[in-house]
Amino acid sequence: MKALSRRVKRESPHSHPGPGWEWEVTVRSEGWQVVAGVDEAGRGPLAGPVVAAAVVLPEAWKPGELDDSKRLPPSVREALYLRIVQEAVCWSVAVVEAEEIDRLNILRATHLAMARALDALPARPCGALVDGLAVPGLPCPHRPIVGGDACCVSIAAASILAKVSRDRLMVELDALHPGYGFARHKGYGTREHLLALQKLGVSPCHRRSFRPVREILLGETC
Repeated sequence: MKALSRRVKRESPHSHPGPGWEWEVTVRSEGWQVVAGVDEAGRGPLAGPVVAAAVVLPEAWKPGELDDSKRLPPSVREALYLRIVQEAVCWSVAVVEAEEIDRLNILRATHLAMARALDALPARPCGALVDGLAVPGLPCPHRPIVGGDACCVSIAAASILAKVSRDRLMVELDALHPGYGFARHKGYGTREHLLALQKLGVSPCHRRSFRPVREILLGETC
């Protein structure tokens, strides 16, 4: 399936128009009466899970400050998260842990998280709008949209749910595995994180198949 995209201006936060309803209107005109947006968070980090979210929004829902989660400060993301979970028709979040990521690889683990999120929705959608490229194995038809989190309301809402949910999980992992700084860098390969890895070694929530972690494990066995 060919991924679709819409040009999104990125000159400045002030010129960015924000996500719109064009994609939802298009697929509803094709017969998808119940449309879910799907997105993920956490493909790149060295530690923690990859998290996907699926959300079905009311047709009259007003986006407000909604945007791609990466564009927004944490306080705005948190406020939008609360609004989305309170006002959505239905929503779900799914997690694929580090052990599964190592077993499957990160791409397949991300696809699995998206499938789990759609499966967990209380109401099965007619189809899903998915950020990025086509995803094999989803439990319903889908339309992949490159850059969808910046131009599609349903995907942008899913990106907020996925990002906030994962950030909260990383704060919990920080309490379970102190010293790595998970609450600050959320598992990404920052200098702080890499220095902590060298000092403390690999924790149970690290992705052992990712190169910096794998190299430390190889060093420990030499």
